[in-house]
Amino acid sequence: MMQNRTHTCGELRLSDAGKQVKIVGWMENIREVSSSLAFIVVRDFYGTTQVVAETEEMVNTFKAITKESTISVEGTVRERDSKTAKMATGDIEIVPAQVSVLGRCQHNELPFQINRSREADEAQRLKYRYLDLRNPAVKANIVLRCQVVAALRQAMTEHGFLEITTPILTASSPEGARDYLVPARNHPGKFYALPQAPQQFKQLLMTSGFDRYFQIAPCFRDEDARGDRSPGEFYQLDMEMSFATQDDVFAVLEDVLPPIFAKFGTYNVASAAPFKRISFTEAMETYGSDKPDLRIDLVVRDVSDLLGGIGFGPFEGNVVKAIVVSGFSATRKQIDKLCADVEVQAGQKPYWFRVDEKGEIVGGIAKFIQPVKDRVVSELGLEPNCFVGLTAGKKGAAQKTAGVLRNKLGTMCPNHMDKERYEFCWIVDFPMYEIGEESGELEFCHNPFSMPNGGAEILDKAIAGEIDPLTITAFQYDLVCNGVELSSGAVRNHDPEIMIKAFNLVRLGEDDVKAKFPAMYNAFCYGAPPHAGIAPGVDRMVMLLAGEDSIREIIPFPMNKNAQDLMMGAPSFVEQKQLDELHIAVTEKEKEEA
Repeated sequence: MMQNRTHTCGELRLSDAGKQVKIVGWMENIREVSSSLAFIVVRDFYGTTQVVAETEEMVNTFKAITKESTISVEGTVRERDSKTAKMATGDIEIVPAQVSVLGRCQHNELPFQINRSREADEAQRLKYRYLDLRNPAVKANIVLRCQVVAALRQAMTEHGFLEITTPILTASSPEGARDYLVPARNHPGKFYALPQAPQQFKQLLMTSGFDRYFQIAPCFRDEDARGDRSPGEFYQLDMEMSFATQDDVFAVLEDVLPPIFAKFGTYNVASAAPFKRISFTEAMETYGSDKPDLRIDLVVRDVSDLLGGIGFGPFEGNVVKAIVVSGFSATRKQIDKLCADVEVQAGQKPYWFRVDEKGEIVGGIAKFIQPVKDRVVSELGLEPNCFVGLTAGKKGAAQKTAGVLRNKLGTMCPNHMDKERYEFCWIVDFPMYEIGEESGELEFCHNPFSMPNGGAEILDKAIAGEIDPLTITAFQYDLVCNGVELSSGAVRNHDPEIMIKAFNLVRLGEDDVKAKFPAMYNAFCYGAPPHAGIAPGVDRMVMLLAGEDSIREIIPFPMNKNAQDLMMGAPSFVEQKQLDELHIAVTEKEKEEA
């Protein structure tokens, strides 16, 4: 069957009137005016074209075809009587001479209307993703993703980086999130792991003498989903540079990203290089978050000394944070919803009071503020129609809750948030260590292979007990845009002696390091260059560029929140023969739960 087309459904214009053409695509809709007149819309990847059937025979031909069948239409182009600017081809229509069905839709009822699929239940959209992707609005996000990835590749190549692919089947790594494990058939009882990131491989490439590496790398982590994180797999612009400092890494991304955001972004305003640099400590104190949205002009202030002793129970003996919002005009109902939303997200309840138009302290915990009203008004610079949001608790909890409150207030108050722009910043000087919530012992805060600020000397002091390890910062950095963490990176710890000292503080000796990271440790013993890198998330980047709130909107075939592929039916059970080959037994408990 000949399926060649002369034009796409988005191509024909008034200048084509009179031409004999052939288009192919999906029959999107049919509008029957009479027994001898009907208007049909045909859609392909490139757009839509109207076809007009003007005989009873031709109307019946189209009526016999179910919507979303793929068809071929041959006919003559003519000028439309009623033109429309809603279609790129809105000046013309095709009078068909021949219609063929290329692929019949076997269902009279569709799971959802194609052009309104984004309004459908997400489970239905994911189950019938191939139909969802026919929606031009959904398809546009995938096209955008392709364009962004191509632009990233070109920019990185122009900056002298080589695209090198790294293994998908590798060894399980003890740090980070949960691994996806793959049983090794020829090695009973042993497993490969899908890489959480190409971290060790890219550092080994630096040790091998490759100066600049990058790839659009697939990463696999068995972790829960959220709005800006896809469960299972995701992609990142992974890069590494030899003989490089933190500033070198920053310079590359500050050169690569702004043009891409300017070209493809929903907003046409973006930060210019150099991006603002904010220390982790300053970010938590000023914004209540290590991924601050700088489009919001509100800041967090410490008012522990000012309000800690006013007799309000939740403030007693705790850190108290405040956010002052001028020109506040929300209703009590809106304030109550704000506080409820913050409590759900942060796990801590916020408090508040406001200054009315007469300058009186009202609402929330106003009665506790009254005795120190003058001091509060003076120190916080309060004016009529100000709102003061408050959080309290241990330092970390008070900061985190204040950060959530700040974001909610910014979204709620247009006068305090310039939403339509991209604001980048670097968060630097992350803590090297932290006390683990579960273990209660010293653990690495982020990447264990980061170089500590101060090198071997600072680690020696911590080992000797001269300084608190929690005060050690690392050459670790995050790139943040509009409150979304795009990537984490670091200057790497390439010296085996410094690496051993860093791991000693978390109770791991040289033998442990050799056992857990044999390839990297051994490679570094053969003379490794200083190197640094970063890995911006491609999915999150495209999500920001598309102006989407959910990362699933820009992934061709995403999983749901439970890491299930509803379309393919994954994960799924396999045959007993396959389990036997892999020396795997499914327990009775697992069978019962299934």
